[in-house]
Amino acid sequence: MLKNLRVYNSMSSKKEPFEPINPPFVGMYVCGPTVYSDVHLGNVRSFLSFDVIFRYLTHLGYKVRYVRNITDVGHLENDADTGEDKIAKKAKLENLEPMEVVAKYTNGFHRIAQQFNLLEPSIEPSASGHIIEQISLIQRIIEAGLAYQVNGSVYFDVMKYHESVQPYGILSGRVLEDLLSGSRELDGQEDKKGPLDFALWKKASSNHIMRWPSPWSNGFPGWHLECSSMSTKYLGDHFDIHGGGLDLKFPHHECEIAQSVAGNGISPAKYWLHGNMLTVNSQKMSKSLGNSFLPEQLVAGDHPLLDRGYSPMTVRFFMLQTHYRSTLDISNEALLASAKGYKKLVNGLRISRKLVYQDDGAGVQDKTQLQVQQLCDNCYHAMNDDFNTAQCMAHLFNLLKKINSIYTQNLAPSALGEETFERMVATYRIFVEEVLGLLEETPDDLEGMLSIILESYRQAKAAKEYQKVDEIREQLKSSGIVLKDMKNGVDWAYEE
Repeated sequence: MLKNLRVYNSMSSKKEPFEPINPPFVGMYVCGPTVYSDVHLGNVRSFLSFDVIFRYLTHLGYKVRYVRNITDVGHLENDADTGEDKIAKKAKLENLEPMEVVAKYTNGFHRIAQQFNLLEPSIEPSASGHIIEQISLIQRIIEAGLAYQVNGSVYFDVMKYHESVQPYGILSGRVLEDLLSGSRELDGQEDKKGPLDFALWKKASSNHIMRWPSPWSNGFPGWHLECSSMSTKYLGDHFDIHGGGLDLKFPHHECEIAQSVAGNGISPAKYWLHGNMLTVNSQKMSKSLGNSFLPEQLVAGDHPLLDRGYSPMTVRFFMLQTHYRSTLDISNEALLASAKGYKKLVNGLRISRKLVYQDDGAGVQDKTQLQVQQLCDNCYHAMNDDFNTAQCMAHLFNLLKKINSIYTQNLAPSALGEETFERMVATYRIFVEEVLGLLEETPDDLEGMLSIILESYRQAKAAKEYQKVDEIREQLKSSGIVLKDMKNGVDWAYEE
């Protein structure tokens, strides 16, 4: 399975065999949040996508070092080279120290990550903790003759890099001439030689709160610089995977490549992976349209476009139903369908934990055994096809049909043979829980409460107290739980 994985590389615009630089080790860097406000739903989708990639690579046996940064400096309004730092601006608005803002929203991001069952990265560096590394990278770029200093600020010389090193736009496919023709004049940016030049270091104005000493001025690093510095510090100058949202492809990742080639002599990543955006009822998500969501709003149902709230695992299921490189459209209808689908999968988890192989002597049914083996293989084939979670989930639902057939005693475990039976149960549980990261959401001590109710139900049924039987059924159904009269007793399930 290891050699079959193929990933879509944005650099080549095609799927390529995944061949790590130094197997079995894999280095993966993902651009993290800018912690000046609450993390939004688009962020959650991006981080969730790379969480699954991290999980699957680990499942395949790779030793993954997953680095996801915290941007807490150098990110100006509108991602420009002039203006006010986003964190400093929020600090003034909330009458806080900038690092109080950083701590507040970093903690908030971690709570959301935990809520949606995102694994912690191996390393989570912050930009403010790596000023020395950023200054060092700037010095190397200056020494290479690809950056220049003006009035205490340092800029990257895009045209010189483009003409003497390699094309600027190699990742995004942008053509330099088109970028130049579409760029604005150097209004308010007279220090720059060219309109595409970007800041590596900015001299701080007198009212700029966040500043550090450097050889050029008291100032702060450019936004693009931090990721180049932190990724290579922890993963080496050339590592396996660099990931992020599609909106970061240009200019952020394009500038990262230029900086790294200029300062380190090599492009930072072998594979560039980008997740696509969210839409709402087929419209782009934006604050101006009033259709943007915070994760908490989606869970609580506290938004005018929502009919109700949806649990974190329902949202996770919903996001995984679409391939990470495809646009994902949010609607009440899609979320309701996801709630049902999620409950089907977790009902399967409950059942799979109960199933025990028994050999009734009937013998293996070759056709059924082959079907189950193929379904298990298909889960890997789907994930090996650029982490196609949508196809993987479809195969899991087909596997669930076999699990349910055994549960309802319409299919004997011996029809599969012990090895295939054990593989079926293990594959289902591994992919649902460990690879897709879907957890069973249950109230506290649900099993204990239900065991008492089930016993009351059995007694009422044995005594032919059918009105009480119906009342128990209706009360549980109102809580999203249905009772099932089985051949060998009574069981329960989440309502699908």
